[in-house]
Amino acid sequence: DPKYIDAMDKQWWITTAKLYDKEEHLFYRDGGFIDKKTANGKKVFWGRGNGWVVAGLAHVLQYMPKDFSSRPKYEALFKDMCEKLRTLQQPDGMWRASLLDPQSAPAPESSATAFYCFAFTWGINHGLLDRATFEPAARRAFDALVSHIRPDGLIGSVQKVSDRPDSVEPDATMPYAVGGFLLSGAEMIQLDNAKK
Repeated sequence: DPKYIDAMDKQWWITTAKLYDKEEHLFYRDGGFIDKKTANGKKVFWGRGNGWVVAGLAHVLQYMPKDFSSRPKYEALFKDMCEKLRTLQQPDGMWRASLLDPQSAPAPESSATAFYCFAFTWGINHGLLDRATFEPAARRAFDALVSHIRPDGLIGSVQKVSDRPDSVEPDATMPYAVGGFLLSGAEMIQLDNAKK
């Protein structure tokens, strides 16, 4: 029934108009963060929050009809976010809980990294992102995620349940990070299979 995708489309762009920072190509977690700054004077963009958005965009695009009227806007938003996020990856391959102020929460954060790794590999596999540009970032992210797998098989270094950037403990794990890691792994397999 097209009324559902039409309703989603309407609400998506109302939300984007309010929460998407066109200069930074990132989303605020909610309206309460628009005018907030970190202790270092940076805008507050939450790693996992933007992970949900960019991974959500990939899933919307996966199921959206190719001829849907506003599909090009979703594709453009996905590409803009991925390009910005690529520039914020840290030397260890991970992202931090505070995207523009990594020093404020300096520990690597697995849930955001997993969602970005998924988005990058999904984008490459579906022809939206340039492989030569994004594959190195995706592989650095995936290798870094693997290095944070705990002895019990769960992924560690996950920020606790929150609504903002916060500290990260090395042994902390949560289902959303495990899910993001599995999503990224599935796309990484497809990326590797495409080379065969």
